[in-house]
Amino acid sequence: MFAEVFKEKMTMSNAVSVGVIGCGNISDAYFKASSSFPNIKLTKVADLRMEAAGEKAEKWNFEAVTVDELLADKDISIVLNLTTPQSHTQINEKILKSGKHAYTEKPFGLDRESGRRVLELAESLNLQTGGAPDTFLGGAHQTCRKLIDEGRIGRVVAGTAFMMCPGHESWHPNPGFYYLKGGGPLFDMGPYYLTALVNMLGPVKRVGAMGSRKAAERMATSPAAYGRVLPVEVDTHIAALVEFECGAIVTLITSFDVYKHTNGWIELHGTEGSLQVPDPNCFGGEVKIFQPWMADWVKVKNVFPYNDNMRSIGLADMAQSIEDGSLPRCSGKLAFHVLDVMCSIVESAERGEMVKVSSRCERPRIFPDNLQFGKLK
Repeated sequence: MFAEVFKEKMTMSNAVSVGVIGCGNISDAYFKASSSFPNIKLTKVADLRMEAAGEKAEKWNFEAVTVDELLADKDISIVLNLTTPQSHTQINEKILKSGKHAYTEKPFGLDRESGRRVLELAESLNLQTGGAPDTFLGGAHQTCRKLIDEGRIGRVVAGTAFMMCPGHESWHPNPGFYYLKGGGPLFDMGPYYLTALVNMLGPVKRVGAMGSRKAAERMATSPAAYGRVLPVEVDTHIAALVEFECGAIVTLITSFDVYKHTNGWIELHGTEGSLQVPDPNCFGGEVKIFQPWMADWVKVKNVFPYNDNMRSIGLADMAQSIEDGSLPRCSGKLAFHVLDVMCSIVESAERGEMVKVSSRCERPRIFPDNLQFGKLK
């Protein structure tokens, strides 16, 4: 039913109206990139702090409203949830109960129960959910997916993935939530790496992990938060073994305790060669392949669009999928599976044993080779 209603709105306005809740640090990237997709139009923004909503509204020519006013707007079909992780579930439930589709920033929730509750609510109301990251829809990562699908490195058997940095307190204006439940290197950056891996390899079967934290408190040194004491509730260094249903075993390390390193972002190794995957926090980057007859790594041509910062492409794809009646590439099921994997990693580190991942999802559909910029099919 929602597809028919959605098509009628698309026909009337040529673009679906999208409201935004949350006007924090990441919102500008969404606002800028959304103009590249003619099937969506961001119209209204809301935030608990009306001054924040007003600033973004003035900058991007939107209308600033309260959260309740935005959810009551019958012209808005999808709401983009850009609140902090601790509010994702509560806001997603409010969005769905208002009769609108929900697309959220990562992570999909703080625990399995909250994520599953959102999925079940959406299904009961015949509504769609989706969530970040959408960076795997970038040209570089679609190129990696294509190479794997074509068997260029054979069957993937092993891999490594590294996200290691000294933390966010030196630059972020409000870094405190990065060290609370729902933050930490795994829940903050893990979704980029795990989603990229699921896109290439499929769902995860089981995990094993260890974790640590270098301090119980951190000191903010960014100009906007200088001197603020940041309590640490989560592990800030996590090393995990991730086993995929396809048989590949990937070593994943996420850390806020490393000042500098020389490890690559993601490397995959198969029966016929190896693949260097660029930063999954970005849409573009160099893709390199090595096969046994080569002297060294060889750069692979990228034939896909969307290599700049295109945050909101997942939102646009969700709008297109609702119209088509298909599953969004950045679906709630994918986001929940990644959440389930992260929760399993945390549990494994706490219990000192392997943990089986109970959820599963399909690999998202790859973009066609001849896709044009601004299009999704």
